[in-house]
Amino acid sequence: MTTHPTLQQAHGPAYTRIYAIGAARGEMSVPNEDLIGPIDSSDEWIRQRTGIVTRSRAGDGVLAVDLATEAAREAIERSGVSPELIDLVIIATISNVQQTPSMAAVVADRVGANPAAAYDENAACAGYAYAVAQADSLIRTGLAHYALVIGAEKLSDVVDPTDRSISFLLGDGAGAVVIGPSEFPGISKTIWGSDGSKAGAVGMNRTLVDYRDGRGEWPTLRQEGQTVFRWAVWDMAKVAKQALDAAGISASDLAAFIPHQANMRIVDEFAKQLKLPETVAIARDIETTGNTSAASIPLATHRLLAEHPELSGGLALQIGFGAGLVFGAQVVVLP
Repeated sequence: MTTHPTLQQAHGPAYTRIYAIGAARGEMSVPNEDLIGPIDSSDEWIRQRTGIVTRSRAGDGVLAVDLATEAAREAIERSGVSPELIDLVIIATISNVQQTPSMAAVVADRVGANPAAAYDENAACAGYAYAVAQADSLIRTGLAHYALVIGAEKLSDVVDPTDRSISFLLGDGAGAVVIGPSEFPGISKTIWGSDGSKAGAVGMNRTLVDYRDGRGEWPTLRQEGQTVFRWAVWDMAKVAKQALDAAGISASDLAAFIPHQANMRIVDEFAKQLKLPETVAIARDIETTGNTSAASIPLATHRLLAEHPELSGGLALQIGFGAGLVFGAQVVVLP
């Protein structure tokens, strides 16, 4: 048997928490009336089916990486953490139109966090919850000290305005948080997973190779609405309950419930399934922002805290779910 020196391993703090949050929304507010012509619909139909009145969208000269940078700068400034101390940057996104380099490496440089470890991850609408789980774990194992986690999307780049399945839902924006060591548990165990057997229920309608070779138009998002709705309402309510159990709390201990802003009907049905008491604030950012995929939970959190600063320090259950199909949920202490 070969003998060798014992390898050293990194060890980090016992707990982490979210220090601060930042946000950036597309500068244009696009009402339902602007979208109903190509899909032969009505403002009333969209409101009844989704709860959306307007959605935020960014102009032609703005990329997802620009929204990510703006949100990151606010989060860092509010956190009190010097950017050079941030040694991990994770961006959850499905709308980086440049496959490489990663948005995360560019943002790390822009905000002064070089030479942080930086990468993008694609877990669709669960991406932010996935990234929070990764940052928490990497800090607690000593691989990072402070993390910048961002959900950033410019979904208007991957929308077909004539598509009735999902196009009218989507918006543009980014939400960012700084995560670091804590003297108390600020992020609970994450309940996450996937079901690739339903991969066809929501996602891109073709590949970039198809587009390159002239076999189709630019890839855009599509979904099987009823399949996704049933899965989100029934299966994800069970995941949310598992996340509460993993955190060792009950619904009555929550200050807020912040689900992925997929559809107002899903949000409302969630609240019923979880038997949330009236004391729990429920994020409903979708009404004026739209569905922003990986950005939706941090954007909804930012708005909820702006409107209800008394929620700061309280417990929030956040859950993301979407294309893959993938899901992720955890309880966090609100910054």
